[in-house]
Amino acid sequence: MLPMSLLSIIELLAVIATAAYGILLAVRKEMDVVGLFTVASAVAFGGGTLRDLFLDRQPLFWIANPHLPLVVLVLALVSGFLPWLLKWMERYLLLPDALGMGLFTVVGTQYALDAGSPWFICAILGAITGSFGGVIGDILCNEVPSLFRPAPLNATCSFSGAWIYMLASEFGPQGISASVIGVLVVFLFRLAAVRWNVQLPAVRFQPGD
Repeated sequence: MLPMSLLSIIELLAVIATAAYGILLAVRKEMDVVGLFTVASAVAFGGGTLRDLFLDRQPLFWIANPHLPLVVLVLALVSGFLPWLLKWMERYLLLPDALGMGLFTVVGTQYALDAGSPWFICAILGAITGSFGGVIGDILCNEVPSLFRPAPLNATCSFSGAWIYMLASEFGPQGISASVIGVLVVFLFRLAAVRWNVQLPAVRFQPGD
């Protein structure tokens, strides 16, 4: 079990990473600062909000920690006035995506464990926390979410990492070591999926069916 102080740090890092990814998504659509903040907030808080609703956790994590929306606002403002920084960061779009996914997967899984949920449910909630913010961000950017179309593995990376994190916590090193293992599994799995275009097969009707 992770101490709350460590969980809060991981959650903050997850918000920063996913907000950076959301900002870069918005920049690709040439949005203004308001758009940057909106998409960044959706990506950073979307998955965790769903998790909190499913677990009946009140208040929602970003309302209970009002510094988190402020962090996203500062990132959006700084990014809006430093276009050269965004141009440099844009080529590394995948890195904050994969890192935020890993961090949020561990956080979501641990919150579900703390609520006494079965492991399978914990893995699902970990995957939701890690990947559904990106779904909402894609929708706001008028894109079909990569989670729902043939694309490199996304939620599968989170789901797998959640299981590895729980197994590491149960049978291996606990605390920060298990967290690092879980984050690294998701991070590297996601990078590998994109690098080698690993996808789940699309379900299609055959002609004549």
